[in-house]
Amino acid sequence: MDKVRASAAEAVADIPDGASLAVGGFGLSGVPEAAIRALHAQGATGLEVVSNNCGVDGRGLGVLLAAGRIARVTGSYVGENKEFARQYLSGELEVELVPQGTLAERLRAGGAGIPAFYTPAGVGTQVARGGLPWRYAPGGTSRPEAGGGSVVVASPPKEIRDFHGRPHVLEHGITTDFALVRAWRGDRHGNLVFRRAAANFNPLAAMAGRTTVAEVEELVEPGELSPDEVHLPGVFVQRIVALTPEEAADKQIEKRTVRP
Repeated sequence: MDKVRASAAEAVADIPDGASLAVGGFGLSGVPEAAIRALHAQGATGLEVVSNNCGVDGRGLGVLLAAGRIARVTGSYVGENKEFARQYLSGELEVELVPQGTLAERLRAGGAGIPAFYTPAGVGTQVARGGLPWRYAPGGTSRPEAGGGSVVVASPPKEIRDFHGRPHVLEHGITTDFALVRAWRGDRHGNLVFRRAAANFNPLAAMAGRTTVAEVEELVEPGELSPDEVHLPGVFVQRIVALTPEEAADKQIEKRTVRP
């Protein structure tokens, strides 16, 4: 029952090339930075990532992206990463954009064993009709204003079904080989507590991963967490990494806004 690993490097050591990863975080909030850095040092490549966004230049998943380790991204927002845009438009990266709420439910459904569900989100758009560019031809263009080169992989059309007179689109649940998440507190059994906005996609990503690695800012002994405060039960977590005080305190703000 003791799921603690000695280091983040040990926890991600067996992630192979081509693995699929669900990664928590939103912007720079609740991002499993230690696990991402350890995976970068480990060297796995050709990764297929499912995450709300892909970090920013030099932080979060942006570290793996800049190193050319990511082959495909399923996400809902990618607007703060210039290297992401360059790789996508030049045909180096395959990208599946998903409405944010749909992405959250696809992860939750996958973790709950639900293979698919219907939602009204995306009906009447290319999300349902298909044709969204997933991959451009290599060397198409790196200039966003040019709109990319020719499309070599596009999204397929999705099944539409009416419920109570309203059309809904069929979406599939997501499961991944591994998940990387960050929590505020966790015990040796893998029970996790998330703090405020850092919860974001972390519980959902943890549910979707077949092997989930959770880095925690504070590791406690079993029994110290009240069952009422646990946000994610340990059944969804296979490996725990305790962060150092320095790692726990390393929290950058993506966009700082101050009064004049």
